[in-house]
Amino acid sequence: MFDIIGKRNWFFLFSGLVLVPGLICILLTPITGGKVGLQFSIDYTGGTVWEFAFKDTSVTPDQVKLVMAQAGLGDADVTSQGSGVLRMRTSQKDLLPPATPTPTPKPTPTTSGSPSAAPTATPTATPTPTATPSPSPTVGPSGSASAGPSASPTASPTASPAPTASPSASPTVAPTPTPVPTPSAHPAIAGTSCMAPAQLPAAGELAHVAAVLQQKFGPIQCTGMESTVGPIVSAQLIQSAVLLILVGALGILLWITIRFNDYKMGTTALIALLHDVVVVVGIFAILGTLFKVEIDSLFVTAMLTVIGFSVHDTIVVFDRIRENKARHAGEPFDAIVNHSILQTFGRSINTSMTVVITLSALLLFAGASIKYFVLALLIGIISGTYSSIFNASPLLVVWQLWEDKRRAAALALARTGRRSAR
Repeated sequence: MFDIIGKRNWFFLFSGLVLVPGLICILLTPITGGKVGLQFSIDYTGGTVWEFAFKDTSVTPDQVKLVMAQAGLGDADVTSQGSGVLRMRTSQKDLLPPATPTPTPKPTPTTSGSPSAAPTATPTATPTPTATPSPSPTVGPSGSASAGPSASPTASPTASPAPTASPSASPTVAPTPTPVPTPSAHPAIAGTSCMAPAQLPAAGELAHVAAVLQQKFGPIQCTGMESTVGPIVSAQLIQSAVLLILVGALGILLWITIRFNDYKMGTTALIALLHDVVVVVGIFAILGTLFKVEIDSLFVTAMLTVIGFSVHDTIVVFDRIRENKARHAGEPFDAIVNHSILQTFGRSINTSMTVVITLSALLLFAGASIKYFVLALLIGIISGTYSSIFNASPLLVVWQLWEDKRRAAALALARTGRRSAR
C-alpha cells in the first residue's frame, strides 16, 4: 500500500517550489508599478484598448509606439498578439467619443383629410353621383323628413368597388436606410480576434490615430477589440471581484465546519483552496512578466470555478475519513486518512481527467477571446486535484498529530504534578 501520508513532506516541498516563484511575482506587482508581475486589463485599470493588423505584417510594435508618441499618445503600450495583430493600450479614456442615443423617428401627419397619421398612401372613397328616385322619405340637413319622391338626382357618397390609392401629400420623405458593412463571420487571421473587413474608428481621437498610422504604414487590414473603460467602472469591478472570492471562501469554510462538525477539516480545506488560488494567480503573474498576459473580468469567474472544484474533491476525501473513523476506531489517525485517500484516489483522478481533457481541447481549438480563461481553469483544476489529495488531508493529519502530542504532554504533566503532590 502506497504511504501518501508518510511522504507528506515531499508533497509539501513540491507545493512550496510551485508557490514561491508565483508569490514573488505577485509581491513585485505593486513594488514595480506593474512592470513585473500581474498585468491587469482595462477592466481593472481603466483606459482604451484597440487591436488591429496592417496589410504589411512586417510593422513592429516599436515602430507603432514611436508614431503613437508623435501623435500625442506617449503612454501607449503596443504589444504583438501574434500573426501580425498589434494591441494598443493607453491610460487615456477619452479616445472614443461618447455614445449618443439614436433619435426615434416620429410619424408625420398627412395633409389629406384622413384621420390616419401613417405617412402611407391610403384608399379614399370616391363620391359617385347617382340619380335614383328616392321613394322613401329623406332626411334633410335640418333633420326634417320630406315625404315626396325626389325629382332631382342626389349625390350620395358611395364607395367605389375598386378604391384608388391617392398619393399622400406628406411633406417628408421616408429616409432610405444606408447599408452598414458587417464584419466577416470568420476571423481574418486564424487564432486571433482580428476581424475583416476593418471597422476603423469613425470619430474621436482614436480615428485620428488610425489615420496617422495608415498614412505611415499603409492600410489596416482588419481590426479586433475596441473598448474604453472609465475609472469608476474599473474600481467597482475590483471591489466586486475581491468580495466574491472572500464570500465564497468564508461560505465554504462555514459549510464544511458545520457538515463534518470539525473546524480542523474546514480550516485545512480553506488552506488547500488558498493554495489553488495562489498557484493560478502566481502562474499568471509569471506569464504576465514574461509574455504580458493580462487578467480580465473572466479571470474572476475562473477563480470561483476553481474554488468550487477544489473543495469538491476535498469534501469527498473528508467524508470517507469520517466514515472510516467510525469503522476503524482505535487505529492510528494517519493510517485511517491514508486508507481513505487510496479509496477515493481513482474517483478523484477519473473525475478530474474528464475535465482536463475537455479544457485541453478548448485551449487548443477555441478562439483567442477565451484562451486565458480556459488556461486559468485548466491550471486550477490540476492544482485543485493535487491539493485535495496531497495537501488538505496531510495537513489534517499534521494538525491532529500535533493536538494528540499536546494533549499527551499536558496529561503527562498533570500526572507528574499529582505524583509530586503525594
